[in-house]
Amino acid sequence: QVQLVESGGGLVQPGGSLRLSCAASGITFSLYTMGWYRQAPGNQREFVATIGRDGNPNSAGSVKGRFAISRDNAKSTVYLQMNSLKPEDTAVYYCSAKTLTREYWGQGTQVTVSS
Repeated sequence: QVQLVESGGGLVQPGGSLRLSCAASGITFSLYTMGWYRQAPGNQREFVATIGRDGNPNSAGSVKGRFAISRDNAKSTVYLQMNSLKPEDTAVYYCSAKTLTREYWGQGTQVTVSS
């Protein structure tokens, strides 16, 4: 059974930081491109960042320079370090694991940026 379990969300003030984690089980983690997506109320789910099997990261323009994705294959965990958070970063953040033929999603973790 495949599980992606996100953690680390919460309430933070503008300008603050959070670190999200996503622990994977039931997959050969090193074979998957791992990613983070987010969905704000009333909006579609949008891409935040991905990191390839080779560790090569890619991120959306809206978060570039503020967010950093990383992975630890030994722990089957992907991270999203979020700095300089803005109110518009408020959303449910979802972890994904993808190959060409498979795609899995976590249940999401809420991030709220508010003073």
